[in-house]
Amino acid sequence: MRFIQSIFILIFSLSCSINLLGQYKVDSSRIVRILSFNILHGATVNNDFDLDVIANAIKATKPDLVALQEVDFMTNRAKKMDLVTELATRTKLVPLFGRAMEYDDGEYGEGILSRYSFLSTQVHPLRYEEGYEPRTALAAAVILKSGDTIQFIGTHLDHIKDERVRMQQAEDLVTIFKNTNYPAILAGDLNALPNSNPMKEIYKIWTKGDPTNQPTYPSDDPTKKIDYVLYQPANRWRVLETKVIDEKIASDHCPLLTVLELLPGR
Repeated sequence: MRFIQSIFILIFSLSCSINLLGQYKVDSSRIVRILSFNILHGATVNNDFDLDVIANAIKATKPDLVALQEVDFMTNRAKKMDLVTELATRTKLVPLFGRAMEYDDGEYGEGILSRYSFLSTQVHPLRYEEGYEPRTALAAAVILKSGDTIQFIGTHLDHIKDERVRMQQAEDLVTIFKNTNYPAILAGDLNALPNSNPMKEIYKIWTKGDPTNQPTYPSDDPTKKIDYVLYQPANRWRVLETKVIDEKIASDHCPLLTVLELLPGR
């Protein structure tokens, strides 16, 4: 009987130790909900151009910062609408657009939606070659409720099967942001599988928020991981949650939600 009691006490003690080790205090003022979403230039998979469907998919995740890809500005196919501003109005977030190229009597590029005002913004053109689409990285500095400043970057890398240009753009994401002044988050459609050469290059300074590599594309039956939320430096961020949103209509990509906590500087 004493032996059984001793075993029970030992198991209980180990259980308590594991629970205590697993517990940590989360600072709500440092939590950032990040959404990466390729919006298919507003078309939806039904090609009915329903911005309310896209906005509702965004609102459902209650994001603080959203990186939007395939964003049209005043193009004919988007009915001469400024898509990021239209979505900002519907989601009650702050809009920012960064042009990658002229397209269809308008512009095409990246968008950011933010719960915070922008401290500073910048568009960084990425390398490309003739015959390929220009790409850009759209960066914004924001101040969290804690008073900490972070940098948020949205991007969309080349989609051609040959990864040569995509590799150049991955190198740019390392070169441009390796000496950032603030803890940084990079989100977007990188058109690269987790073990591809472009991602190996990006991992030199960026840490992925989803180590399980949940597939994000296509939205009706995801089989490929090509959408990412990444962060740096690794010791300033803790991943609280990461989830691929089951949304089959708003776009051909699933939205990717990652919840991060900014840790105190060391």
